[in-house]
Amino acid sequence: MPVTLNHTIVPAADHRAAARFLATVMGLAELPPAGRNGHFAPVRVNETLTLDFMAVPDAEGHHLAFDVDPATFDGILARLRAAEVPYGSRPDQPDNGRTDHPLCARGLFFTDADGNLYEVMSPA
Repeated sequence: MPVTLNHTIVPAADHRAAARFLATVMGLAELPPAGRNGHFAPVRVNETLTLDFMAVPDAEGHHLAFDVDPATFDGILARLRAAEVPYGSRPDQPDNGRTDHPLCARGLFFTDADGNLYEVMSPA
C-alpha cells in the first residue's frame, strides 16, 4: 500500500467557522462533526484526505498548499472575489490582488481569521 496522507489537524479559534470558510472558498464538502463530542470539523479535500479543523486556544496559523486544475482555480478565485476575501500572489503579500505566482502559471494565497495561510496553484 502506498503512503497517503489521511488527514491533518488545522488549528482554529472556532473550528466549525474555519471549516465552513475553507469549504466555501475552495468548493469542498464540509463533513459532519467528528471525533469525541464533535471536536473536529472535517473538510473533504479528495478521496483520501480531510482537513480536520480543531478548536484550540491561541491558534497558531499553518500553511497549506493545494494544486488545482485551471477550472477549479477559476472557481476559487471567483468565490474569493464574490466574498471580498483578500488574496495575493505572494505569501508575504496575500492581499495584493494578483495571481502571478512565482512557482506556477497562476496561483494565489489567502488567509483565514486564525492566520492560516492557504496557497492555491494552477498550471495554467
